[in-house]
Amino acid sequence: QVQLVESGGGLVQAGGSLRLSCAASGSRSSILAMGWYRQAPGKQRELVAIINSGASTNYADSVKGRFTISRDNAKNTVSLQMNSLKPEDTAVYYCNAVIGIIPYNYWGQGTQVTVSS
Repeated sequence: QVQLVESGGGLVQAGGSLRLSCAASGSRSSILAMGWYRQAPGKQRELVAIINSGASTNYADSVKGRFTISRDNAKNTVSLQMNSLKPEDTAVYYCNAVIGIIPYNYWGQGTQVTVSS
């Protein structure tokens, strides 16, 4: 059974930095892509950043230039370095992995990121 375990959330002041990490385990199929989504109170879950097995990346416009996603294919881990954090970055951040010949989305349990002004 695939499990995604996240770490690294917390409380930080505006302008500060945090690093989120996620480790995937239990997969018998190729992990096609890994990424991060976030959901703020009263809002829909949105893509933050995603990286595929070839290291191609895609970022939400709101985080470009501030966040960097990276991946270790050998260890099945993905990280999100978040710099110059803003209060509007406050949300629960979810790790996502797309796995399998018939792609299926797996989700972590979520980690809270709170940016104070």
